[in-house]
Amino acid sequence: MAEDLFSSLRISAAGLKAQGTRLRIISQNIANANSLAKSPGGEPYRRQVITFKNALDRELGVETVRTGKIRTDPSQFSKKYEPSHPAADAQGYVQTPNVNVLIEMMDMRQAQRTYEANLNVMRASKQMMEGTIQLLR
Repeated sequence: MAEDLFSSLRISAAGLKAQGTRLRIISQNIANANSLAKSPGGEPYRRQVITFKNALDRELGVETVRTGKIRTDPSQFSKKYEPSHPAADAQGYVQTPNVNVLIEMMDMRQAQRTYEANLNVMRASKQMMEGTIQLLR
C-alpha cells in the first residue's frame, strides 16, 4: 500500500512539473504579446505552444505525463497601421504577434486548475501515509 502512495506522489509530481512548464510558456507568450519586429520585413514574436506526452516510468511501471516539444504556432500574424514604426512596410502596416491574450489567460487558468488538482492528490496521499504511520505505532 505504501508503494502505491509513493507512486501516486511521483505521478502527481510529474503532472506538477509539466504544468509548471506550461505556465512558463504561457507567461512568455503574454509577456511578448506586444513585441514587434525591429525592422521592415522582420517577424514579431511568434506564439509558443507546448505538447504533452505519456512516458513510461520504468521504476513505477506506470505512464506519467511529460512535456513534449515546444513549438511555434504557425498561425498568421495580424497587421496594424502604424506608419511611423521602424518595422512598417511600404503601406505603413506592422505585423503583430499571433498571441491572443484571452486565449493565453484561458490556457493559464486550465493549467492552474490542473496544477491544483495534482497538489490535492499529493496532499491526500500524504494524509493517507500519515494515517498509516499512526496506525502502525
